[in-house]
Amino acid sequence: MEVKFNRLIPELSVSDINKSKEFYLSLGFSVVYERVEDKFCFIELDGCQLMIEEVNENWNTGDLEYPYGRGINLSIEVEDIDTLYHKVLEMNYPLFRKLQVDSYRVGDKECLDQQFLIQDPDGYLLRFIH
Repeated sequence: MEVKFNRLIPELSVSDINKSKEFYLSLGFSVVYERVEDKFCFIELDGCQLMIEEVNENWNTGDLEYPYGRGINLSIEVEDIDTLYHKVLEMNYPLFRKLQVDSYRVGDKECLDQQFLIQDPDGYLLRFIH
């Protein structure tokens, strides 16, 4: 299997690999590959790549407590934000921020992003944009 890896791929430490994997797959992510024995899974959605691995002693820099990933949000650009948003609503996942359009200045231009935010089972903040 040949995998094209992005140049930056966040790896999230999760409390329960099966719960996290189920959550991400329910959003439309697919498994690229996994190492079940290591409780590790490499997932992808619309070219956005993430690695999730159950908490172990390999990467811990300190104690983890909910919500994980404080101070960071993962911006995930998706092709069909409306369908994903309605899927999230149907699954009753709590919204951190409802679907909205926001304007951002990029250099001398204004860019519009349609976006919504949710948290994964460990509290990582996911910002889906289009």
